[in-house]
Amino acid sequence: MVNLKEFQQRRSQLLNRMGEGIAIIPTAPEALRNRDSHYAYRFDSYFYYLTRFTEPESVLVLIAGSEPKSILFCRDKDKEREIWDGFRYGPDGALKEFGFDEAYSISQLDELAPKLLSNQAKLFYSLGADARWDARIAGWLNAVRDLVRTGVSAPSEVTDIRRLVDVMRLVKSPYEQDVMRRSAKIAAAAHNRAMKFTKPNKKEYEIEAEFLHEFYRNGAQSPAYTSIVAGGANACTLHYNANNCTLNEGDLLLVDAGCELDGYASDITRTFPVNGKFSAAQRDLYELVLNAQLAAIDVAKSGNPWNTPHEAALDVLIQGFIDFKLCKGSKDEVLESGSYRQFYMHRTGHWLGLDVHDAGEYKDRAGNWVLLEAGNTLTVEPGCYVRPSENVPEHFWNIGIRIEDDVLITTAGNEVLTKNAVKTVTDIEAMMAE
Repeated sequence: MVNLKEFQQRRSQLLNRMGEGIAIIPTAPEALRNRDSHYAYRFDSYFYYLTRFTEPESVLVLIAGSEPKSILFCRDKDKEREIWDGFRYGPDGALKEFGFDEAYSISQLDELAPKLLSNQAKLFYSLGADARWDARIAGWLNAVRDLVRTGVSAPSEVTDIRRLVDVMRLVKSPYEQDVMRRSAKIAAAAHNRAMKFTKPNKKEYEIEAEFLHEFYRNGAQSPAYTSIVAGGANACTLHYNANNCTLNEGDLLLVDAGCELDGYASDITRTFPVNGKFSAAQRDLYELVLNAQLAAIDVAKSGNPWNTPHEAALDVLIQGFIDFKLCKGSKDEVLESGSYRQFYMHRTGHWLGLDVHDAGEYKDRAGNWVLLEAGNTLTVEPGCYVRPSENVPEHFWNIGIRIEDDVLITTAGNEVLTKNAVKTVTDIEAMMAE
């Protein structure tokens, strides 16, 4: 159950961080898919983080200072539109159910916004995120400036509200951690299901369908992102998403797929043999990537710099690339030259939360990696991608492997939220033999 007081506390915390001024935070617009059909609606993450309100055409206004307040603008109740499109809270319902100080019809926004902006020293707004909102707010500010001779002043400073909220979003509350555990559990079950279903001559999209089935039947509202279901050579394309090829005997299948539950994403990648048995070359590279991932997870701890897991994974991978004749030279020489990037060209993780690539900086303003702390959630996802090349042993050609888990930093170390998705060679082959 959602404790709406948590969302009120977030707004209070943000108001304190603002000190003085006004914040304007619109939710995402609805988007046309084609003609008069819309994409499934997905709210703006910043707006949702502060409100838990999921309706489109909504704006949160926060006024900081001696008398702080939170104001919601939303759609009116409309019985006829509700017959077609579903329930609406309306301003009165939203005020009652979501704990705002005031609520108004979205149709009143253009009238009230200049009044709310008047005599505010600072404006907190995500300038540049949406040109239409930029223009709208510029119009309100000009309306305020037109009143300057009457003693009214407009904000003289604009601060990106996302920077303040990002710091808050980096540390997940117990409620958020619980939702992410459940999202991870659903996604892990989907990966296990897909392994059992995979056989030679099936299509990539058939495997994707198994993920969608498992996501939806367990209460997830949608995939967290477009799933990557990449058989054979397709796995060497990092963001492959055509998902329309045949799965061939002797190939590996890389699946990067997660679900969204109550706004929060899971993000898992598993790689496994289409026929249920790793070849010797596949096993060698797979266990190299797995060892790199385990080394990275081991140092994903509070107090360590963000880059520490990447460095640990890279250290293992480079030694393996040398051992398997993929790279030449000493470990330091391979690192210095960057020759390893032929086979590993991305970083080892990213923040995870309401967005798959979640809010938050990776370096501070001095250019130092931020330190991990309890409540952070991140992915750990080393990989190895071997395209055909004259400098590569042929038995490794077209092998693409990535292993990704979601990790919560705790005071005692970390918790792998996606641990239920099997990933050792032995466990994968046993799962696929069932």
